[in-house]
Amino acid sequence: MQDRLVLISDDSDFFEYIVPKLDLRKSDELFRFNFSELPEKLHQLRSALLIINSENNQTKTLDLLNIVKGTPSIVFGYNDDTKFKLSAYKAGMFAYFSLMTPDEEVKASLIPALREISCLKKKDLYRELLVKNNLITENNEVFLACNSVLDSEIQKIQKASADAVLLAISPDDKSKFMIQANQIETVVLSNVRSDDIMLNYAPNKYFILLKNSDLDNAHSLWQKISSHFSEPVYAGFAYAGKKSREELINEVLNNLHRAINQKISASLKSEEVQGKNFKFYREEYKKKLEQIITPAFYRIQQLYNDKFLDMRIEQRCDDSASELLIISKYMIGSFRITSPGFSMINIDISYNVERNGLNQIRQNGMEALITSDAKRIKFKPEEFDSVQLQDLLEQFVSEFKQHI
Repeated sequence: MQDRLVLISDDSDFFEYIVPKLDLRKSDELFRFNFSELPEKLHQLRSALLIINSENNQTKTLDLLNIVKGTPSIVFGYNDDTKFKLSAYKAGMFAYFSLMTPDEEVKASLIPALREISCLKKKDLYRELLVKNNLITENNEVFLACNSVLDSEIQKIQKASADAVLLAISPDDKSKFMIQANQIETVVLSNVRSDDIMLNYAPNKYFILLKNSDLDNAHSLWQKISSHFSEPVYAGFAYAGKKSREELINEVLNNLHRAINQKISASLKSEEVQGKNFKFYREEYKKKLEQIITPAFYRIQQLYNDKFLDMRIEQRCDDSASELLIISKYMIGSFRITSPGFSMINIDISYNVERNGLNQIRQNGMEALITSDAKRIKFKPEEFDSVQLQDLLEQFVSEFKQHI
């Protein structure tokens, strides 16, 4: 499959430096732009992997990252500027490398970035199909009349005594300006079944009618769908049952407004939520595990494994805990993430020393370890993000090296 890579630099020598590291195929498209050309070339940055030279252009790099959020962007710098790296990650940078980064790590960072490009291509394809079939205009206007469609579908569902769930979904006032054109429709339509129905009832606000579905199935599907959005999108749920269209819409919109006000990704009626909070928070934690924790652990392994003598990095993740271990001859560092009750995220960091070596640990178990400098950091789930985690992991590795 053809991929598009865009190199951005005001230093032409950078192009000669980076191209041999990319292992391009004959089918790949490669573009070279300087920063001054970008305003006229932004259309060519869609569905592309960006490799940006930030040397002497850190401000321009951050501005560009904010403009192309959602597009995989790898940034190069001649030195390891921690402050700039943190700002770049917050602005949406996918990965960072410098002159000191081995070629193998540069190539490894390309793999997940190219995977993101395939998702963007899929979204563009869905948009083309929607426009071609006159379901939307180029300006994102949807041509379906909600009330008449819902009246007809609800009548069919009730006549057949079938299960169905109505969702109302919407970004909040802040994220609606960050959502890319047609992103919500393409993500939803690529994840629902062909007989499910999506209707636009206001700008960036939609109903989704899931046929032959109960609330648990609808909630699980929404967890999958919402993980693909670049900005927060919220949902309210209502079971169709014997309700009229007016009753159903009033209920689902009330639940949507509750979700937006409480900054949770989905909301049911209070009597429907009762007894299911544990399941809801568990699903939220599993989403964090898949989107934030496991990739961050993997990235640290790629960065530091085999770089230090007699030291290796391992990760262990399941539904109850995620742990990154740094293991040397006389010490084990533990970075452990748990979520008791799935309503709080705890990070426990400790450095466990065994003066007689790992053989003694294997014989006597963890009792042979002497724990030093243990500390706990707490986050509310909604406050926990990849930038904070990456920063803490870097500190963890740095402190471990100081203990050796």
